[in-house]
Amino acid sequence: MSTFDKRLTPARPDLAAEHLRGIIDAPRYVNGEERIVFDGSADLRRAPVPDAPLDTEALHGEIFTVYDRDEEGWSWGQLKRDGYVGFMPSKALTADIQAPTHRVSVLRSFLFGGPSIKLPPMAALSLGSRLTITGIKDQFAITHRGHYVIADHLQPITTHASDFVTIAEKFIGIPYFWGGKTSLGLDCSGLVQVALDSIGFEAPRDTDMQEKSVGNLVPMGSELKRGDLIFWKGHVGIMRDSHELLHASGHQMLVVSEPLSEVVERIEAKGAGSVTSIKRI
Repeated sequence: MSTFDKRLTPARPDLAAEHLRGIIDAPRYVNGEERIVFDGSADLRRAPVPDAPLDTEALHGEIFTVYDRDEEGWSWGQLKRDGYVGFMPSKALTADIQAPTHRVSVLRSFLFGGPSIKLPPMAALSLGSRLTITGIKDQFAITHRGHYVIADHLQPITTHASDFVTIAEKFIGIPYFWGGKTSLGLDCSGLVQVALDSIGFEAPRDTDMQEKSVGNLVPMGSELKRGDLIFWKGHVGIMRDSHELLHASGHQMLVVSEPLSEVVERIEAKGAGSVTSIKRI
């Protein structure tokens, strides 16, 4: 099993997904059950304990295939959107799956139990969250579960942004948060993944995966363009123009925009290496 990326392979010493039969040896194989994230977001952790490392977050409306559940309230499985494997709180999931019709197009919105903004929110929805909308009432869109969200905060699932950099720019000033991908906090690769999702581009989750599979390689020394992705070992940023880099910075612990030359100099001074590649969507 060492030849497989554990982040993307639903296999453990005690079990594996049924589709891996004949590929990976396991004492038993399991046909997964699809569930959908109902909470505003759900943690995907490396182990079934609340203080285990956070690998990523799943947004409201994401599909999670469950291969195992324990009595402590954790489900082990794989996210459908980017293939990440890990442990998620079972209470964040529901079997009530419907095809999404809309996505949240603002940084954050609220899901209400009725048609009033005075009601306590049931969940806080972040940009990119998926919803199934069945009707409109006044300023609200109504979900298939009978919940309400501000209609102007949504766009049809088939409508995509024209510029993913504009979406990324919405997050300027949001805190850096390892493993995060919501407006409460996100990391460098989470920012790239969420921004690219807005244009219908399904990017993998981690920096090394993105560097391998996203976009076309741009020769070093080329004139940079808006939307170019700049990679270091373990870090990625988005060019706003030929000089300015937008990124979730572990130095400032914020999503910031600053001259690329300053970022390159600072990262090299810390001994973290030089730019490893430039990719263009």
